[in-house]
Amino acid sequence: MLGIWHAIMDDLSGKEIKYIFSVVEDEGWKLVLSTEPSPAFLAPMNAVVEGNTLRATGHSYFVPGKAEVFIIFEEDTLEASVTLPGREPVSLKGARGRGRSLSERLIPKVAAYRKEAIAERSEANIAEEVNRLLGVMTLQDKLGQMSQCGASDFSFGGDVVSESPEKLVAGGKAGSILGAFDIERVFELQEIAVQQSPHGIPLLFNADVIHGFQTIFPVPLAWSCSWDPDAVKRACAIAAKEASASGISYNHGPMVDVTRDPRWGRVVEGAGEDPYLGAIMAKAQVEGYQGESLFSTETIIACLKHFIAYGAAEGGRDYNTVDISEGTMRNVYLPPFAAGIEAGAGSVMNAFNIYDGVPVIANREVLKDLLRDELGFDGIVISDYGSIDEVHIHGAARDAAESAKLALDATLDLEMVTRHFYDHLPELVRQGVVSESQIDEAARRILTYKYKIGIMDDPFRYVQPEKERAYHFHPEHLAESLDLARKSIVLLKNDGVLPLQGAGETVALIGPFASSKDLLGAWQFTRYEAETVTLKEGLAAKGYGEGKLLTAAGCTVHGEIEGGLEKAVATARQADIIVLALGESSDMSGEAASRTELALPAVQLKLAEAILQLGKPVVLVLTNGRPLVLEWFERRVNAIVEAWFLGSQAGHAVADVLTGAFNPSGRLTMSFPQHAGQVPVYYNHFNTGRPLTPSNKDAKFISKYLDAPNEPLYPFGYGLSYTRFTYGDLRLDKTVIDAGEGLTASVEVANAGERAGEETVQLYIRDVYGSVVRPVKELKGFRKIWLQPGEKTIVSFSLTEKDLKFYKRDGSFQAEPGAFTLYIGPNASELLAADFEWR
Repeated sequence: MLGIWHAIMDDLSGKEIKYIFSVVEDEGWKLVLSTEPSPAFLAPMNAVVEGNTLRATGHSYFVPGKAEVFIIFEEDTLEASVTLPGREPVSLKGARGRGRSLSERLIPKVAAYRKEAIAERSEANIAEEVNRLLGVMTLQDKLGQMSQCGASDFSFGGDVVSESPEKLVAGGKAGSILGAFDIERVFELQEIAVQQSPHGIPLLFNADVIHGFQTIFPVPLAWSCSWDPDAVKRACAIAAKEASASGISYNHGPMVDVTRDPRWGRVVEGAGEDPYLGAIMAKAQVEGYQGESLFSTETIIACLKHFIAYGAAEGGRDYNTVDISEGTMRNVYLPPFAAGIEAGAGSVMNAFNIYDGVPVIANREVLKDLLRDELGFDGIVISDYGSIDEVHIHGAARDAAESAKLALDATLDLEMVTRHFYDHLPELVRQGVVSESQIDEAARRILTYKYKIGIMDDPFRYVQPEKERAYHFHPEHLAESLDLARKSIVLLKNDGVLPLQGAGETVALIGPFASSKDLLGAWQFTRYEAETVTLKEGLAAKGYGEGKLLTAAGCTVHGEIEGGLEKAVATARQADIIVLALGESSDMSGEAASRTELALPAVQLKLAEAILQLGKPVVLVLTNGRPLVLEWFERRVNAIVEAWFLGSQAGHAVADVLTGAFNPSGRLTMSFPQHAGQVPVYYNHFNTGRPLTPSNKDAKFISKYLDAPNEPLYPFGYGLSYTRFTYGDLRLDKTVIDAGEGLTASVEVANAGERAGEETVQLYIRDVYGSVVRPVKELKGFRKIWLQPGEKTIVSFSLTEKDLKFYKRDGSFQAEPGAFTLYIGPNASELLAADFEWR
């Protein structure tokens, strides 16, 4: 019964549903169950096997209730009974393997709609056609384009009262669809829109494609640690290629929020605490998703989210209040959005939070004055899920009707899932409270993008079942995922125990992530979860065969296993070296997954304590979606490998690093605190009037803690290698520069170790004084270099007036004459410094 099995059944509507069963044996039996075309969102299940039968129970990440599975296996066939949360039990018959693609039978249906030689329209022609169409549309028709509905009655938030998607689409009451995971569902709804809606206007199909579609890449916080925007761009291009094959044309990503508080679960979706690096990653993601042209059927519209300052939620609690200065908003949270807009992002999504006391979705100063007028954004502004509803819940509107008015006034174009635009704006137009011209502008922006992506001329161009079969989980895509996963791993500590010695060495792989497939992270909907490479599988592929690789879970992520601790200790006692695989489950980070504690669950700490008492070398490998407090481990274990959630090829990537097949090169993009009480802790903070310095560290009346240091355990930019790099001879070609001039800074970097490796050389500056206080350091550049043992090179950076600019109190973006310090080094704490003046 080990391996992958499938069963296909017809539901009551005649559609096919495929059930994929992956059965593994590792300290007991486990079952991973997934469904196609719509995902079941099930967590991996523990199973009990008796003879040729398997019984498993589990739960969904999103839907309350219990999942129950009973399977009878024969040599190559199975019979199963499956009950999923919120669904009736089903009886199934199946066989070994993944089975055929469900989309195959759609190929002849789509063929009848295929159009050849559709030309990309010019902007002038699109504008003309949109104006013509608006001239024949009714007010309700336009509001339909501004309204989105779900592909089914499933909801990620509160329940939404609405007609069925079929009725809404046929009546022209919806212009886009959220969450159509099924290409057949995309075809079905698009067919209704084209054939039955008042003007036959095709639908946009929206989805959250955050770090891969079917091939899953490292979570964005992880891939930012690669400091490799080209690799991130390729990952997003592959995600777009796979998603567009399944009918998706509009992405709800990338998330480009700057994140300084690891208690906030959504740090896993961003690029960390730095606005400069965040801007570079935002640009790379937009260029990856949108490619050279949105007219291509292998690209999707990118949506920058969440505008703005969502990452500044108080207490790190999701959806909470944000109260920051305009200077912080502009200098910290705005740059990634500005970079994404400059890269051509077609959409922006509002943040849930308030800004200056007003919910962003209803904040004209933010969405109209800043986003549209100042930044020049002319694309689609889409609401986050149900956020018009939340305006009056916040207390910024009397009721839903006033909420809709305020959102329209703020130039919101597209309402996600709820119906307030459609239900309330007609009466407000009749009353003269809002004008139809406002609605025209919103509908115009939406229709413009429908022409840009070509669906107005070829409505079914994104329904590509033949490509879906060819592209999903393609070996070349998996190779890119593996490459980026390896680059995303950060080596936090190593006393020489890594890399593993290989031949003759016995390794004990201990912990709940020893053989877990929960390595994908939040916000992914792959049908290939069962084929995620585990750490055990990765090490086995590196030659650690039977007798040389011993495994024991010891505990689950949160709970004890009867006899598990004792077995783990006994197993570890037999080994030469212990790899302790600990971390967070995927649902412990992401949206609505805030935590007050940044430690590992207590049961895992208990396991670690018992293992460390053996006195053997211990390597900690972490699977997690946020910075954790690791001070206890830093003092006790021999090596720490920050592996994050690495995606489909996670096990191979970690094994490559552990064995030395890949020399780790990742660098942190969020600081790791020494204590949760330090949070938020970030490198680019302001100085205080009483800063802590080496010379006053014993004084009382300075800005410090009584019981902990100010500094993080691991700073921004930090990461180790299996070789050692040295820095020296920092030089500036000039120490005084005038307006319009620049300077060149150079430093000698040498590989002083015995292995070839990659180093990320980082450039920071400090504006020493000015009209407002500036951060103690700001990243302004980086270079990745590859050096052989003993090799040295000169790394140079050019610094111009643009790099010295910031938003001033009057809103202007300028540099100010004065003194500056330039820093170059391997991270934000270990730096060489030189002074210069700009005048």
